[in-house]
Amino acid sequence: MTDHTDPKDLIVHDHGDDGIDRRGFLKCMAWAGTGLLCTVGGGILTSKSLGASLGTAAGSAPGAGSGELSFVQISDSHIGFSKAANQDVTATLQEAVAKINALPKPPAFILHTGDLTQLSKPDQFDIVEQVLKGARTTTGRVFYVPGEHDVLNDNGQQFRERYGKGTLGDGWHSFDHGGVHFIGLVNVLNLKAGGLGDLGRAQLEWLAQDVRGLAASTPIVVFAHIPLWTVYPPWGWGTDDGAQALSYLKRFGSVTVLNGHIHQTLQKVEGNVHFHTAMSTAFPQPAPGTAPAPGPMTVPPGQLRHVLGITQVTNVPGRHALALVDSPLQAAEAAAFSSAPKEQP
Repeated sequence: MTDHTDPKDLIVHDHGDDGIDRRGFLKCMAWAGTGLLCTVGGGILTSKSLGASLGTAAGSAPGAGSGELSFVQISDSHIGFSKAANQDVTATLQEAVAKINALPKPPAFILHTGDLTQLSKPDQFDIVEQVLKGARTTTGRVFYVPGEHDVLNDNGQQFRERYGKGTLGDGWHSFDHGGVHFIGLVNVLNLKAGGLGDLGRAQLEWLAQDVRGLAASTPIVVFAHIPLWTVYPPWGWGTDDGAQALSYLKRFGSVTVLNGHIHQTLQKVEGNVHFHTAMSTAFPQPAPGTAPAPGPMTVPPGQLRHVLGITQVTNVPGRHALALVDSPLQAAEAAAFSSAPKEQP
C-alpha cells in the first residue's frame, strides 16, 4: 500500500466519475464543529450544516416519513479512559444516549463501531451495556463490532462471549432490517505495519459469499471500527485489504460504509459507495497529518461537547443514497482547535 504523506492526496477523488472534486468533498467534511447532513443522488452532493440538535433535522429529512428506516451510529466510547482530554467518559456517553432519546422518532437500533472500552476490562464493558440500555429504540437492539481497545490480552474472546452470539469467525456477521442488508466486519485483529486494519482471507471469503445472492438494488450498510478506505496510512487510518472487501460491493447501487477509530467526522464518496467516519463520545483526535501522532486531544475548556457526538442514518425508499446527520453533543459554530501534546491512548 502506498504510503501517502500529504493528507490532501487522500481526499482528492472523482474515481467513480461522480462529478465531485476535492472542493466539493471538503464542503461535506466536518471536524470539530457543527453537525452535517450529506446526501448524494444523481452525482450531485448536497450538504446542510446543523446549528441545532439532530432532532431538528430529523423532522424534515431523515426519519420523518412512513416506510423509512432510521438508526444511530455511536463510536469510541472508551469507558475507562480518564486523562485530561475527558475525565468523565461515562457522562459523555450518557449525554449521547440522551441525544438519541431526544429524537422526534426513536431509531430502530444502534450500531456501535468499536472501542467500547479503554482496556477491555469486564467492569468497563458492564458500564457500556448499562448506559446503552437507557437508549430508546424500537427494537431494543445494539449491534457491536470491536475496536482494538476491546480485544486486548485475549484476542477478543471476552468481546465475542458478550456480543458474538450468532456471529462467525472473529465476530463478523450480517443481518437484514427494513430492506437494508447490514454487514459487521472485524478489522482490529492482526493489525498490519503502522496499525493498519486487516480483515483476513477467511472474512473476505465469507463476505463474498454473504452478498452473492443479494439483488443489486439492495441497500448495503457495512460497519467496522477502522476505516475501510485509506484516510491516512502513516497513522494506521485505513484497512490493508479494505479495497478487496469493497470490490465485492461494486455491483450494488447504494453502499454506505460506517467506521469509527479516528474520532472525527470525515465523509467521502466514490461512485455508489459512501464512506463515513463518526465522532467519538469520549475525546477528539487531531485531523489527519496535523500533529506528530494521533491520540487523545485536549480542546479548550467548554469545547469538548462540540467535538463529540452521534450519527443518525436514514434509508428513504426511492432515494439512491442513505442520509447521514452528524450531531455534536452540544451544537456550536464550526471551529478549529490546535492539538495539545499527545496523550497515550
